[in-house]
Amino acid sequence: MPKHGKRYRAVVGKVDRDRSYAADEAAALVKELATAKFDETIEVHVRLGIDPRKSDQNVRGTVALPHGTGRTVRVLAFAQGEKAAEAEAAGADVVGAQDLIERIQGGWLEFDAVVATPDMMGAVGSKLGRVLGPRGLLPNPKSGTVGIDIGAIVRALKAGQIEFRSDKTGVVHAPIGKASFAPEQLTENLAALRHAVDAAKPDAAKGTYVRTVYLSSTMGPSVRVVI
Repeated sequence: MPKHGKRYRAVVGKVDRDRSYAADEAAALVKELATAKFDETIEVHVRLGIDPRKSDQNVRGTVALPHGTGRTVRVLAFAQGEKAAEAEAAGADVVGAQDLIERIQGGWLEFDAVVATPDMMGAVGSKLGRVLGPRGLLPNPKSGTVGIDIGAIVRALKAGQIEFRSDKTGVVHAPIGKASFAPEQLTENLAALRHAVDAAKPDAAKGTYVRTVYLSSTMGPSVRVVI
């Protein structure tokens, strides 16, 4: 068991481990427990009743959080010609084609999200798949990061759209804001994520789909939320 510092031990006692909190109560409590000297990220952890070993039970999707995530997302766009101009106009931080591929192959990775037009995916997938794939950054139509309307894709990411997916243990981890957010903002972002996760339920999943939901800050203890 890892040892926690004095700050963590001082706040963990405020959490009743034997109860589940209503979403608004949980949001307010997690804010109170976020006592680090930086603006901690608030995350939700949803344990699902799926078999993550089976590909037809993996959960993946996107959701536009009403209040964003509170962080600036650096968007890289693979596009050419008019579509490159469209991506730039929408707010993409870096736009390019073969030049960007070579730059990333050289080790440059200063971006948070990658989008692409369909005509670019052959080169991007073949040349950068092993670099971007393991980092969860390879553009994919299923995650809404590949499309003709590149401007809309960029704007959505800038406005707070996030991708979520179940991990190897069947848990979805996702950021829903910062400790500086109002409890109401966190509650509304949580509701939007829950709705998206529910909508992404695989047909092959049987029994109870959502097992547990927890909220936590970067450095604070977790709080169980009423399902």
